[in-house]
Amino acid sequence: MESRMRINLICKAMALGVLVASAGCIWAQQSTAVKVIPSKMPKLGTVDSRYLSYNVEMVEVTGGRFWKPYKDASKAAASPQVSQEVGLDPGLFQYRSPIDLSNARLRKLAVALEPAYIRVSGTWQNSTYFQNNDDPALQQPPTGFKSVLTRAQWKGVVDFSSAVDAKIVTSVAISPGARGADGVWIPAQAQELYRYTKSLGASIAATEFMNEPTIPVQGGAPQGYDAETYAKDIKAFSAFLRAESPSTLFLGPGGTGEGVSLLPAGIKMKLLPTEDLMKATGPAYDAFSYHFYGAVSQRCMGSTKIDQALSAEWLDRTDTVEAYYASLRDRYLAGKPIWLTETAQAACGGDRFAGQFADSFRFLNQLGSLAQKGVQVVMHNTLAASDYSLINEANLEPKPNYWAAVLWKRTMGTVVLDPGSPKGQSLRIYAQCMKDSKGGVTLLALNADTQNVQSLTIPVSGEQFTLTASDLASDKVKLNGTGLRAEPDGTLPSIHGQSVKGGVLNLPPESITFLTLPTAHNKVCQQ
Repeated sequence: MESRMRINLICKAMALGVLVASAGCIWAQQSTAVKVIPSKMPKLGTVDSRYLSYNVEMVEVTGGRFWKPYKDASKAAASPQVSQEVGLDPGLFQYRSPIDLSNARLRKLAVALEPAYIRVSGTWQNSTYFQNNDDPALQQPPTGFKSVLTRAQWKGVVDFSSAVDAKIVTSVAISPGARGADGVWIPAQAQELYRYTKSLGASIAATEFMNEPTIPVQGGAPQGYDAETYAKDIKAFSAFLRAESPSTLFLGPGGTGEGVSLLPAGIKMKLLPTEDLMKATGPAYDAFSYHFYGAVSQRCMGSTKIDQALSAEWLDRTDTVEAYYASLRDRYLAGKPIWLTETAQAACGGDRFAGQFADSFRFLNQLGSLAQKGVQVVMHNTLAASDYSLINEANLEPKPNYWAAVLWKRTMGTVVLDPGSPKGQSLRIYAQCMKDSKGGVTLLALNADTQNVQSLTIPVSGEQFTLTASDLASDKVKLNGTGLRAEPDGTLPSIHGQSVKGGVLNLPPESITFLTLPTAHNKVCQQ
């Protein structure tokens, strides 16, 4: 077994640059290379310049009980306050102190992901009270709320946003404490947050009303919350937003849990359907938003395993759900943009492999596929909390998805192209105009085959950036065979591609390749 593993690693290294021909290799090159013609790839559309963005959950900002890491699953979860989701086992959560958004290393790592949106929201935001004074934080939130956000904490968000070029996206409190005697939402709390933000010389770029109205009671809404109540709330919030901050994009409704079954067979989630919400509100939003997880994690009875991570069925769930929500957008908000404002490997903090190389295939496949479909923004959950984060919260070490995000940011422009090749089960190819290059094209090729080399034929020279790992369960990743690691202060290593000539390019099994072709001479990309 040991000697076979050695052979596998040698073959993978060989496949990075040359034809695999050794008789000892257990992988074989596919018989026919896929031919791509970058110069003739037509334009499909464009995405927001902040297309790849991320979430920092409000519970991270305030401190509170968030998803317990698997490594701590056997530990007690003492906490000075209770803010976990309704109806879930408290043992799934663990208290975390407020995130230090002034941390120099975290900021330097986040700068590498600019420009972006930073969404500060989540289920906990639905019940968070904004303490609009400079007194010490309240020990207990006011009646009708579950947690407290201080001015200092929100200023930390604003300062971080400015330092890392990440525009703020959020939502407002909608719990019983944010409602009048008639049960309808009132703007008092939201007004204080918006005006304090403005006093700091900042603004909120976009907002949803609430986090995930399709599961309202679990999210802190009053018992019996229905589409009619939601419509009254949206009318009140829309009037407030247009008067208080007319430049803020109103996103909605932000539903989740639809399009695919998240729970194991036989278990159903009670939802307030997005279609019912849209029928009740009418076209109230500037852009249609939704959330997507392909499953729930093991914490919430999920059963997705790492050996499914590269399967077509798993990778294609993002398309299935996008089609579901896009059809609702077309019916009730025709012509408006669509944003995916929260997504990751699995809900409830992610599975163990959410922070491993295996998930980089889902992560980048999702970005490539949704860009083709016209989704304008994709916000990964989270930047640095729980198993699905881009950055390890304990030591601020970048995870594989972080390095994948850096390569996307550095190579992919905003114009989306049709690569002209079918999206197969094993080889998936995406294309966009190359960033900061007139006429250049960047290809993203995912070889999800666990055994075989896949090949591309390219007509011009370029640079190859291939991500691999010792195995799919690794939390470390290699670029063109060299390990990637940030310096102690957060400085990234020098990231260079490997020069390749026109001709056949071999892609190792279980690999991800960005290929920049500056001399592609694509007319669309010259504009």
